[in-house]
Amino acid sequence: MKKCYVYAGVTVLIWSTLAVTVKLLLADIPNFQALCISSVFAFVFLLALNIVNGSIQSLRRCRARDLLLMAGLGFLGLFMYSALYYYGIGALGSQEACILNYLWPVMIVVFACVILKEPFTLRKLCAILMSFSGIVVLTAAKPVGASQSRLLGVIACIAAAVCYGLFSVLNKLHSLDQNVTMMCIWFTVALCSFVAGMLFEQWVPVRGAQWAGLAWLGTAVDAVAYLLWALALKDAKDSARIANFAYLVPFLSMILSAVAAGERMTLGAVFALLLIVGGILLQSLPSRKAKGEKRRNKKQF
Repeated sequence: MKKCYVYAGVTVLIWSTLAVTVKLLLADIPNFQALCISSVFAFVFLLALNIVNGSIQSLRRCRARDLLLMAGLGFLGLFMYSALYYYGIGALGSQEACILNYLWPVMIVVFACVILKEPFTLRKLCAILMSFSGIVVLTAAKPVGASQSRLLGVIACIAAAVCYGLFSVLNKLHSLDQNVTMMCIWFTVALCSFVAGMLFEQWVPVRGAQWAGLAWLGTAVDAVAYLLWALALKDAKDSARIANFAYLVPFLSMILSAVAAGERMTLGAVFALLLIVGGILLQSLPSRKAKGEKRRNKKQF
């Protein structure tokens, strides 16, 4: 579990840059174009990584069913998730979109209990409610308006959370090489976003620092962070403990948004952070059963 926590911690730090980076990029670049180019960066990075570490050899052993499964996971979990989230960021501020989007750790816990039959304990419920209350506090600090575009932005962020929560659990359910799986997934995202962009958008030239932003999204946020998160969930004995780490991202994202985009932080964010971290700590505490097993192991030695 220590390795899982390290993976999750690094992922949280990288993901905290997503909302503000996308918000700045989408001011000049259409949604699907940004998603397509960043996905190409992610695919190329993971392709090179798999060639270097030898994981590319496992691609030859994949059956047609496995490839279709990877493509389906890519469409549901990262194409639909990213497309909906990018829309939400464009319709809302980066802080609001990030906060609403972080319903997905709750979705992971719910889907893990339903699909993976993981136990749903009272402590797990309390941890979810405590962390989720932090999301509510942050949302209440900047109430969502009644305009149609903002309403659609809210719906898009919530739908994105459902897509990614379901993707995370389905990805854990199937025994697939995560290095190769994430490479194929980002290829699927790049292909789907290219087709969608050609149908619904007018693409524009990409210049200067925009390439750096897209490269960061593709290599760090998409390739490295999603791979580490998938590995963390794959090896975790309890998906909820890892999922609760993600509640740190909205707060870190708010700090970056305040610095890079000039979005104001409120005192409510401090209170929300206490609730969010409290939920993580509550869920991370060892159970009585685990403590008893640890004591017995010590006595044996």
